[in-house]
Amino acid sequence: MSTILILYYSRHGATAEMARRIARGVEEIDGMQACLRTVPAVSTVCEAVEDSIPESGDPYVTLDDLKTCSGLVLGSPTRFGNMAGAMKYFLDSTSSIWLEGALVDKPAAVFTSTSSLHGGQESTLLSMMLPLMHHGMMILGLPYPNTDLMNTKTGGTPYGPSHLAGTDNKQPLSDDEISHCQLLGKRIARTAKSLKE
Repeated sequence: MSTILILYYSRHGATAEMARRIARGVEEIDGMQACLRTVPAVSTVCEAVEDSIPESGDPYVTLDDLKTCSGLVLGSPTRFGNMAGAMKYFLDSTSSIWLEGALVDKPAAVFTSTSSLHGGQESTLLSMMLPLMHHGMMILGLPYPNTDLMNTKTGGTPYGPSHLAGTDNKQPLSDDEISHCQLLGKRIARTAKSLKE
């Protein structure tokens, strides 16, 4: 089995739910499996010391998870039009695998959740692409022939799935948003599989 690593940070649960929907799409492709991982929060006072296994949810990511995956999907809530600090902090620690070229020529994709429809979804997705491009990864988005992308009244961009969580962060994923997530999961899994053949 080849593995697609779905690495996310989630504060209120929407980004985690998107990750699970992407995982479902990945696992619709024969011979492909999803691996869900998260990153710990960053302390504003000092370097946080966390157990290697969080109290709940998916395990924390390791550099080995990145090295051994066949593809990577990166997700973060939007923070002022950018990825969350916890995700950036983790990505800043990946220099050793960048030096090895461990992610070169692997497919990658991104997803995000925001409180408002125009809360920086696209700029956040673009900001997450930059370190992946520095790692030499091949970026996949959502193609426009997906008619849900043309007609959505909630989240959705050609750069990757997005979700409108609402100002209280309690809005569930819409049918279109779920469709976008599962489509992306299938697309990255098919691409990773074809690159291995």
